[in-house]
Amino acid sequence: MVAIWKEEIPARRCRLPALNHPISFVGAGPGAPDLLTLRAAERIRQADVLIWTDSLVCPDIAALAKDDCLQIRTSRLTLEDVVPQLIQHHKAGRLVVRLHDGDTALYSAINEQICALTDEDIPVEVVPGISAYQAAAAGLSSELTIPGLVQTIVLSRTGGRTGVPEREQLHHLAALKASLCLYLSARHVEEVEATLLEHYPAETPVAVGHRVSWPDQLLEVVPLREMAAFTERHALIRTTLYVISPALSKDSRRSRLYSPDHDHLFRPRR
Repeated sequence: MVAIWKEEIPARRCRLPALNHPISFVGAGPGAPDLLTLRAAERIRQADVLIWTDSLVCPDIAALAKDDCLQIRTSRLTLEDVVPQLIQHHKAGRLVVRLHDGDTALYSAINEQICALTDEDIPVEVVPGISAYQAAAAGLSSELTIPGLVQTIVLSRTGGRTGVPEREQLHHLAALKASLCLYLSARHVEEVEATLLEHYPAETPVAVGHRVSWPDQLLEVVPLREMAAFTERHALIRTTLYVISPALSKDSRRSRLYSPDHDHLFRPRR
């Protein structure tokens, strides 16, 4: 058990009864503090206790917390370490924020924590965050859905140690030839590239993003056939994202939405 459990916080911090205030699960976004949602930034600044994923969240975001906020880093902890601390500090009437990287809906591991808190009748709120694929597309001034070219975005990962269901194996997803965003896949990049080349042309643009929106961001577009070589050349393993998409070719096709011959509710046919 970690010693920090027993650290006491002065009672003056307790603004609301514990049962009336939920534990906030907050998505930190891809890294840049100014990409936090307004709600996320507010929750962090109000927190009495900030339990944060220090291995993945940019320290500049945790630094937004007030000076007397108790900060608990989770990189060396297990679920069995984290959940009792959430419960302990909540029941003591403190405002608790559980800060995760990226968006809470995607590979955040909040589900098991929320289930454990529900068993204790502890309310929670979830504050979403911008995901790395969104920040990567924005960083490249790109849209990932181009009319007549690609209209679907798939968010997934390769198997690895965790595995994925058979129906979600990479060769099934690649067969769609959609805008494919792959997380947690850099360790298997050679296998990934080989599988993708069975479905996408070798010249298909691939955005390789490492620590997207951080001060040391790496974000470049390479042909699919160079995806593995680029990854190995830059020694990329963790916090790496791949966006495989024909939309990154900067195709000039336009949307029907603003076409003069396209009528809709706010612009009826003349």
